[in-house]
Amino acid sequence: MKILIIGAGKMGNFFCDVLSREHEVAIYDIEAERLRFTFNALRFTTMDEIREFQPELMINAATVKYTVSAFNQVLPYLPDSCIISDIASVKSGLPEFYATCGHPFVSTHPMFGPTFASLNNLSNENAIIISESDHLGKVFFRDLYNQLHLHVCEYTFEQHDETISYSLSIPFASTLVFASIMKHQDAPGTTFKRHMAIARGLMSEDDYLLQEILFNPRTSRQLDKIKSQLDRLQCIIDHKDEHAMKQYLNEVRLNLK
Repeated sequence: MKILIIGAGKMGNFFCDVLSREHEVAIYDIEAERLRFTFNALRFTTMDEIREFQPELMINAATVKYTVSAFNQVLPYLPDSCIISDIASVKSGLPEFYATCGHPFVSTHPMFGPTFASLNNLSNENAIIISESDHLGKVFFRDLYNQLHLHVCEYTFEQHDETISYSLSIPFASTLVFASIMKHQDAPGTTFKRHMAIARGLMSEDDYLLQEILFNPRTSRQLDKIKSQLDRLQCIIDHKDEHAMKQYLNEVRLNLK
């Protein structure tokens, strides 16, 4: 299959490496410098090269801020039958875009990234495929994700955004609050060091990505839950209520099962 990847960032290069083993892959980036370390694939820097390539599938791995604009830039140079796809962690505006784009589409979300996941072993990681996607596109990505040993779920756009508000917004917000009150520690404990490693990894992500995930309209509801539990915990601590603390810890353990 002839596959075009837009964006030679971390995920773009990851998909390029994985797919080039079995497919004819080309990767495009407006910054030619970012293609220096791309191997086993054609390296494009112009739209004319894309037109000549005639891809059957296009994977948009541009930064989430530029997902739709990258689509709009490339679409005029794609065959009408080309399946277009995104791997964006934020799907805002994409259902509306796909409804009028004139191409079959498939939208997925690999629920891992180069910051924390081991890309050589993804057996404990997950991926979401959007159910409104074109059938052939869904089949392609389900096969690919199964080959990578990912656990695959199929959600609607609405269900995806609800899931992200829980699985990303809560840890992102909690980590930001943790890091915002940190001071240098000369002898940090193990738990502290692990939290700091997560915080540093999170802060290495693109600012716009963090913003868009936290600006999910459903995030505020999750933050209310965090504040409610903090208030409850503070009350227990202030009153040194051993019975309430034991009950609280038991509830947390049950949540972790």
